[in-house]
Amino acid sequence: MGRAADVLVVGGGPAGRALAGACARLGLRTGLVDRAPDRPWRSTFAAWADELPATVPASAIASRSRGRAIARTERPLGWEYTVLDVDGLRAHLDAGLAGVTLHRGRVLGTHRGPDGATTRLADGRTLEAAVVLEASGHRPRDRSAEQTAHGTVVDAHAAAPLVAPGEALFMDWRPHHGEDGWPTFLYAVPLGDGTVLLEETSLARRPGLPLPVLRRRLAARLDHHGIAVPADAREERVRFPVDGPRSATGFGAAAPLVHPATGFSVATALTLAPAVAAALARSLPGPPERARRAARDVVWSPSARAVHLLRRRGLEALLRMPPATVPAFFEVFLGLPPRHRWAYLTARDDLGAMLAAMSALFARSDWSQRARLVAPALLPRSGPPWSGTGGSAAGTRATTR
Repeated sequence: MGRAADVLVVGGGPAGRALAGACARLGLRTGLVDRAPDRPWRSTFAAWADELPATVPASAIASRSRGRAIARTERPLGWEYTVLDVDGLRAHLDAGLAGVTLHRGRVLGTHRGPDGATTRLADGRTLEAAVVLEASGHRPRDRSAEQTAHGTVVDAHAAAPLVAPGEALFMDWRPHHGEDGWPTFLYAVPLGDGTVLLEETSLARRPGLPLPVLRRRLAARLDHHGIAVPADAREERVRFPVDGPRSATGFGAAAPLVHPATGFSVATALTLAPAVAAALARSLPGPPERARRAARDVVWSPSARAVHLLRRRGLEALLRMPPATVPAFFEVFLGLPPRHRWAYLTARDDLGAMLAAMSALFARSDWSQRARLVAPALLPRSGPPWSGTGGSAAGTRATTR
């Protein structure tokens, strides 16, 4: 097959642009296909500051804040929380796309064979490459466990009862929304422009907690704290799966690199992109299948697969917990030594650190909580949630943290 490209990346979000740019810098003939490559990014991207690669410039950082969380008591996280500047991040990634061929179009499907891959576009075109990697974002499935949230952006002065200057409230599990049922928490972070995002969040639920419920709870919580929201305040709606299956040809949220306990994936994608590109460059122009395996092994090393499985078991444990016990679980988790919390939240390929963190959590839990942590390892995926407020809401847009 005469191929026009060594690598074709599907999807022009942060993960896709980072990967395409990294491939082109290593001399690979690289294409990037996206249905709307000029569309502005309107999502909020965030990460732990120490997770970001050193190549991310200051212009891509909107704010850095001291992280804290509240379950039953308040605790500092011990590290900085970063909100990315969307325009700055995009400009940084776009500067790395020199030499990348951009294709505007909607992908219908990709056929992969021993000699390469062919991608079909909706307008009838076909694009051929040795390796095609999917970076087109989240892939909702039936019965997915989803993180959902509804947020509003207010002036930092108005948010002061909840978020002091220089601080980010990563989780506030206090039931100030005044409702029983599935537990939700407040996520409150400065955006770096004198405003603060206040977001009522359902960490994970199968199916996702409907957005109207979250909107109602957010209004009640803010009223409890005396925070008035202007009628024209910008809103943010979040809905994405946190239990997608591993993909051998996916990257970013499509891999999925999404952490089921935080929803974060951007920092991981930015970190892995150069390593995936290097694996492809070492393997091409050899057999495409060998190159695909090399890229897969960077993203899904044996230890990364094991950590991924353990994270999913942790997700199932959370989904099975009676709602009233969830804040108590996070009280134990937040009380762990920083090294264990950091390992659970970031160490995607450090199996030893992950096992140490889970062992520490088990040791500090009471017997009833221990049973809830162990049972998911022996049971199939959970069914409907404890709360009876099921369903979904239309008209939402996914936001990646």
